[in-house]
Amino acid sequence: MTPDPTRQFELFAASGAEADQIGTASLPADLAAVAGQLPPGLRLGTSSWSFPGWTGIVYAHRAGEQLLARQGLVAYARHPLLRAVSVDRTFYAPLTAEEFREYAGMVPPDFRFVVKAHAALTTPIDRQARNVAVTPDVDRFLDLRYALERIVAPAVEGLGERLGALLFQFPPLGLPYARDPQLFTTALAAFLDALPRGPQYAVELRNREMLGPAYSDALARNGVTHCFNVHPRMPGVLEQATVLGENAWLSGTVIVRWMLHPQQDYEAARERYFPFDRIVDPDAINRAAVATLLGRILGRGNEAIVIANNKAEGCAPLTLFGLARELDRRVRESPPPA
Repeated sequence: MTPDPTRQFELFAASGAEADQIGTASLPADLAAVAGQLPPGLRLGTSSWSFPGWTGIVYAHRAGEQLLARQGLVAYARHPLLRAVSVDRTFYAPLTAEEFREYAGMVPPDFRFVVKAHAALTTPIDRQARNVAVTPDVDRFLDLRYALERIVAPAVEGLGERLGALLFQFPPLGLPYARDPQLFTTALAAFLDALPRGPQYAVELRNREMLGPAYSDALARNGVTHCFNVHPRMPGVLEQATVLGENAWLSGTVIVRWMLHPQQDYEAARERYFPFDRIVDPDAINRAAVATLLGRILGRGNEAIVIANNKAEGCAPLTLFGLARELDRRVRESPPPA
């Protein structure tokens, strides 16, 4: 079932009044022209949108977190540089088709959502762990029926063409998977083989030992792409590309997630960077690496969605502004075609 365009218009109009209270910030002068020159196959976005610290960067007027969570997406989607967003709340609990439909009604047709699958689907239950008392009774790890009913179907029905990718983000996997990566890739391949074709799927890992031909082949034969991630637990994005080869990212839209500064852990970064209103730790190395990777991906004719997190440098939108400037600089400095 595709979203009803009339219903989407009603949702967008109803959201307009509160979104106008929030307003969309103007781009810095040098970026106004850059935004219109970025490759059409490239979309930039952030992990969620409800951060009051983005006032003057994304939002024109100060608004609380609750108002931004409810209506900030309308103002966010009006920003000329932000054409995508990651729905991170679905990692903690699935959403219904109607909830996705409301999101779809808040954004223009060319906007795209990256939807993270519920963590229960990608997290093995460790019944030997000390917290076994609070371990869920039902093991949903790579449960196909659960994926189809609670994750795939609602996102496809609610978002329609605005669904950029469904992302299966796996946490760091302990024993026995880390000891025997083939055990994981075999289970992953069987799961991907059974998924319905149509939506773009992407897989993100936190175990570098899982990267290899078996993993790459499991993705390629199912039209699934590897999600390149900037994270201290993983090799750099260019090394990921080298290890996996083009099979891992030539099947469709490629997701690149710039998540965490290499010298920080998640909680330390949150404390150091809050309220996420400025760049605290510029990461020129990963900016250059992401720009180089995007050149390869877009040069092969693929589309790409880059999602930045506040924990990457301190402020996700400003991280994307810096990336856009870097991409523009490379275009301007590249020699003309012979």
